[in-house]
Amino acid sequence: MTFLLVYGSAHAYFFVKAKAALGFGWGSGFPVLLVLSVFVCAPIITYSLGRHGHANAARIAAHAGYLWMGILFFLTWLNLAADLARLLLRIPAHFGIAGNAAPVLSGRTAFLCIAALSIVLAAYSAVEAARIRVVRVRIATDRLPPSVPRLRIAQISDLHLGLIHRNSKARDVAEIVARERPDLFVSTGDLVDGQLDNVDGLSEIFREIPAPMGKYAVTGNHEYYAGIVRSIAFTRRAGFALLRNEAVLVGNAVRLAGVDDPTQARFGLPAGPPEADVLGNREGGRFTILLKHRPAIEPGSAGKFDLQLSGHTHHGQIFPFRLFSRLFYPLLGGDHPVPGGGTLHVSRGTGTWGPPMRFLAPPEITVIDLERTP
Repeated sequence: MTFLLVYGSAHAYFFVKAKAALGFGWGSGFPVLLVLSVFVCAPIITYSLGRHGHANAARIAAHAGYLWMGILFFLTWLNLAADLARLLLRIPAHFGIAGNAAPVLSGRTAFLCIAALSIVLAAYSAVEAARIRVVRVRIATDRLPPSVPRLRIAQISDLHLGLIHRNSKARDVAEIVARERPDLFVSTGDLVDGQLDNVDGLSEIFREIPAPMGKYAVTGNHEYYAGIVRSIAFTRRAGFALLRNEAVLVGNAVRLAGVDDPTQARFGLPAGPPEADVLGNREGGRFTILLKHRPAIEPGSAGKFDLQLSGHTHHGQIFPFRLFSRLFYPLLGGDHPVPGGGTLHVSRGTGTWGPPMRFLAPPEITVIDLERTP
C-alpha cells in the first residue's frame, strides 16, 4: 500500500506538470490518465500474470513497467530540482538577472527538455547496469594456515534472477566468475527476485562454475518474497550450500558463517539464534568470514569475525536515491572498518531490482584475495 501511494503520487505529479506545460484539458488528458493508471498498477499486473502461468505476458509487462519506472524516477527528481531552483530564483533578494532566469525553468520548452534528458539518462543507466565490473579487495592476514598462502573468494549479491534477469545475465555472471578462478564462490542474498516462475536452465548455469572449496549462500529478503521453500530449492540446484544461522570450516583454511535475513519474521517464521552465537569464537584462530545480506554490524559480533560480506543496498542503484538509502544503511558500498577489528565489504550488487538501470552505481562482482603474511 505504501509503495502504491508513493508511486501513484509520482505519477500524479508528472501528470500535473505535463498538463501545465503542454496545456491540454481534462478531456484530452483522460487517455494520459488511463495510461498512467495502468503503469501505476504494472507491478501488480506483472505479479498476477506470473502467478497465473502467463510467463511471456508477465515478462513483457515487467519490462515495460520497470522501464517506465526508471524514466519516471528521472522525470520526478529533475522536475523537483527545477521547481526548487525556480523557487529560489524568485526570492526578492535575488531579483534582476536571477529573477529573469526563473521563467526559463518552467513552461513547455523546459518540460520537454527535462523529458528528453530523463530518457537519455535512463538509456545510459540501462547500459551501465549491463556492464558488470570486477571489484578487487586484498586482505593480508596471519590467520591462514601455512598450507594456504592465498585464497580467492568471488562474491555476487542481489542478482535478482527472475522475470527481468534471466539466462543471458546468468551466463555473463558465470563467465566473469569462472574467469577469476575463485577457490570459494559465495552469494550474499537476493539471488532470486520476488517471482521465481519459469526459470528453467538458470540454476544449471551456476552449478557449472568451478570453485574447488565450494559454493555457499545466505538468504536475502527476496528469497522470502519469492517463497522461501522454492528459493532454497533453486539455490541448492545452482550448487550453493545454504548457510542458515550456522558456521562451517571450509577446506581447513577459513571459517565461514552465514545468517538468515530478518525478513523471515514478517512471514511468521521463528528467528534464529543471535548472530554472536552463530559466530562463536574464532575456532583455532581461523580467518572468519560472515555472510550477511544486510550491511549492518551487530555490536555483539564485533571482534568475532575478520570479514563481513554483505549487499542489499545496491549503492542506491539510481542516483540520487542513494541519499535516501543512506538514511537506513549508512554503510552503502565499499570497504568499512569494523569496531573491534575486521572489515565490512558492501557489494553494490550484481543485478538490479525494479528498473533494469543503474546510475552512478555500476554493478559488481567482488573478488577478494586473502594473502597469508608470515
